Amino acid sequence: MKITAVETYVCHARMRNWIFVKVLTDQPGLFGWGEATLEWHTRGVVGAVEDLAPLLIGEDPTRVEHLWQMMWRQHFWHGSGVTRSTAIAGIDLALWDIIGKTHGVPCHKLWGGPVRDSIRLYCHLGGGNLESFYETPVDNANQFADLARQAVAEGFTAFKSMAVPPTMPIEGLKPIKAAEACVAAMRDAVGDDIDIMVDCHARPSPAMGMQFAKALDPYGLYFLEEPCWPESVESLAAINAAVTTPIATGERLTHLAAFRDMFAARGCEISQLDLTHCGGFTEARRIAALADAYRIALAPHNPQGPVSTAASLEFGFSQPSYIICESVHNDVPWREDVVEEGFTIDLQTRTVGPNAKPGLGITINEEEVKKHPFEQEVPQRVFYQDGAAGDW
Repeated sequence: MKITAVETYVCHARMRNWIFVKVLTDQPGLFGWGEATLEWHTRGVVGAVEDLAPLLIGEDPTRVEHLWQMMWRQHFWHGSGVTRSTAIAGIDLALWDIIGKTHGVPCHKLWGGPVRDSIRLYCHLGGGNLESFYETPVDNANQFADLARQAVAEGFTAFKSMAVPPTMPIEGLKPIKAAEACVAAMRDAVGDDIDIMVDCHARPSPAMGMQFAKALDPYGLYFLEEPCWPESVESLAAINAAVTTPIATGERLTHLAAFRDMFAARGCEISQLDLTHCGGFTEARRIAALADAYRIALAPHNPQGPVSTAASLEFGFSQPSYIICESVHNDVPWREDVVEEGFTIDLQTRTVGPNAKPGLGITINEEEVKKHPFEQEVPQRVFYQDGAAGDW
């Protein structure tokens, strides 16, 4: 069996363009799907996939580790930059999809079979709606409470919010108090049985991140995500050590060595590796093994398209330290039109049972994808009150 082509399909989804990667073989009807979505870098990733394709054409698609090593190591530059690592990830996921189809089993059975019976989903406030999640102002705590009640009414037992505003490297109490008011309102709205997560989006400086973490610590968050830049490993470790709230990070790390440094510093308790950015299943399984050595949990970053979700679930059913799956269901109205999924969601509990179909268990409707061609993503810009550029 040989690889004959590597194709990309772009589907516009407002804040991001989903990039689906299709690896074709010389066996009739046998191909694999992956995803390489990277917001605001769509053309760069598509080009990177095209650049990697010559390494793969004519090769055996079942030699996944060998092909991964070629994509990572050859042509001088290693694949640690986010654009190339994302391209590698999309191809890698598609190769594992092919292997699953070749053997007639879901991907998770290739890695030892399911380690759990179900996986819990969590949502973004608003279900992934761009405006609800990213643009709800922190001075409107009541709106956070209303969106929290909506998530629970939809069956979710856990949800994530962006209750921390952008701040300059040092600010006073106002943003801290605003964030605390939003979290207090959400906790009052849903009670203690619902898990609340707060995503700082790496907006704060280490000093401000520490203040937010300490202010929100009494509210029993499931985790506090990216309280400062991931490059600030020592500061993440200091914040993690200063509070009882588990710190989560890792979505912007793209290779094993970066996770090694984060874990060794104890910069987090929850690793949010992104299967579409960190080199796919092949590298993610190494990261997961390393996380196990440190007893660090896994909750992959997954706000992208439907192939990413299928991959995250396959990964979750094979990994003992996997705790919860990020999910998006209300980002665009055509989400379910472009994919047929092998897993089913219990809408009463928002849990998922194992996929029983081969590979990733998904089918992409290419005609539906063509109805939503590439458009420039909705720009997201943040400026401080003095006009300086901030972190989105």
